[in-house]
Amino acid sequence: MITVIALALAGAVQGGAGTARADENGTATGRQLLFYNHAYGVLDRATADAIEHSSYLRDFADFQVRTTTGSGGQTWTGRYLMGRETYFELFGVGDVPGKDGTLGSAGLGVSTERAGDLPTVIERLRASGITDPVEFQQTRDFGDGVPVPWFDAVFTTDQYDLFGAWGMEYRPEYFADPRGNTEPASHPGDVGRERYLPDAYRGHPMRDVTGIRLAVTARDLANTVPLLKAGGFAVRSLPGGGVVAKGGGTTIRFDSVPLDRVGLRQVEMSLNQPVSYRHVERIGHSALVVGPGSRAVWTFEEQDRPGGAGQGS
Repeated sequence: MITVIALALAGAVQGGAGTARADENGTATGRQLLFYNHAYGVLDRATADAIEHSSYLRDFADFQVRTTTGSGGQTWTGRYLMGRETYFELFGVGDVPGKDGTLGSAGLGVSTERAGDLPTVIERLRASGITDPVEFQQTRDFGDGVPVPWFDAVFTTDQYDLFGAWGMEYRPEYFADPRGNTEPASHPGDVGRERYLPDAYRGHPMRDVTGIRLAVTARDLANTVPLLKAGGFAVRSLPGGGVVAKGGGTTIRFDSVPLDRVGLRQVEMSLNQPVSYRHVERIGHSALVVGPGSRAVWTFEEQDRPGGAGQGS
């Protein structure tokens, strides 16, 4: 589906950005404009391979392994678990080029539901002190060598350690291309997540992502908080420097950690139907616990990484 958007920051995006700060609580005024779309994490090779070949995951979710070609011919190979409106993608070390393929790298996309809301987010960013947000358009090549506009994106900065977050709005050209397998608009200006994703989730237990937990550096967190506030998330600081952002049915938690401890930690999901049992599925260095009830939690073990790798950009 999407992304390693951080690839854009490593090459295609030019220009600077204002410095973000994460020392205030609260949120921008007005209705919520951005909603959790998806997140990704780069895992150790053994875990990524176990996920790719897991028969359980193919039953549990609308699960795909796919290589995507984006802007500039850059490609990435991900393992996707897709729900009704939300999804997440998992990579192994080296599945994306450069430091973005480093163990512990991660990203977060938050998207609009109505056409034209992304410019309002950008206005809010500027009003909050992000004087030069980085704007970018991602394309997708379906295999014929002709890039199709996919979505517009905004970043608070082009400087990051191993985590990046971006606001995004799907393009009408993408919805108009039948190869995208998207749904008709349910209302004028519909560029929403449910329209973008297929309905194959209905044949599997997994319904949607309700929570995501990521360990990131203080710098990457400081660059992320203004975007979440501009998008209308309710943002609350935690002891130790972490942050919880809530809105639109998804809770996003960030733990502030040293660079050698960053990474995807946990994904919480709702189920289409409650279950009476508790099932634990070990997948590489991770454990997916399904039930009892209408909830599943996938926890990823912290892996040893070389200290200081991937610093700065």
